[in-house]
Amino acid sequence: MKKIDKGIAFIKQNVSMFRCLVDNEPYDHVDGHSLVCPQGHQLDLNKKGAINFLNKTANTEYDDSMLAARRKVLTAGLFDGIVQAVNAELPTGNQHILDVGTGEGTPLKRLLDLRQQNDTAIGFDISKAGVNLATQLDTEAFFAVADLANLPFADSSFDSIVEFFSPSAYEEFKRVLKPGGTLVKVVPASGYLHQLREMLYPADSPKHTYQNDKVVQRFMENYPTATQREISYDWTIPTELYVDLLHMTPLHWGARPETQAMAEKTPLSKVTVNVVIMTVQN
Repeated sequence: MKKIDKGIAFIKQNVSMFRCLVDNEPYDHVDGHSLVCPQGHQLDLNKKGAINFLNKTANTEYDDSMLAARRKVLTAGLFDGIVQAVNAELPTGNQHILDVGTGEGTPLKRLLDLRQQNDTAIGFDISKAGVNLATQLDTEAFFAVADLANLPFADSSFDSIVEFFSPSAYEEFKRVLKPGGTLVKVVPASGYLHQLREMLYPADSPKHTYQNDKVVQRFMENYPTATQREISYDWTIPTELYVDLLHMTPLHWGARPETQAMAEKTPLSKVTVNVVIMTVQN
């Protein structure tokens, strides 16, 4: 089946989950390759089977090379421990799942593969390049380009929302999550990829260390009953993926060019994955 036909089949089956951003009404039917609302506003699926809900291209720092590096490293398993921990927080049984800031889509694919459920999953990101890469994955998930602050989804559409290192829009989350639904947010902890951080930034740099206090505090202010769980593990870096690991995170953006060059020539054998997983029911 062509990707666009697969996307149309998904939309037809789940048309009421999407809302028109012109009049904020749920879409009610599909006409050809177009999603149409009761007022006649429509959006077309692209050849990759995805929808772009943005009126203009968003500027993001995640370029094609960074996303490609991320795909290689995540496919090799860097986030597998995180995905397993997120899955443990989700209810069993079929879920309507929204992946916020899906990027190139690998964490969502790995989550669905692990769950082995008949889930209905949508991943969205503001990065068109990321979503285009996500559509190449062998997964039943549907992907869209969308703005976190103005979600193109109807009220109470999702049983679960997952976030892997993504920014949040809590009022929108509360709107689209069903009553009693589950929100799982993953944020870096102080030890996350600390070997790279310490290599790229000197000890007197504010980027030499990391604290997640503000992010955690804001989450807890919105969800006072949320639980927190910290997980940590060391991941053995495949030799051929070391440079990709360096380039897949924002850590290298602010590093001096000579420091980056030095880091590329000083391969590490392992890196620490250290995150906090916060979970709450809506």
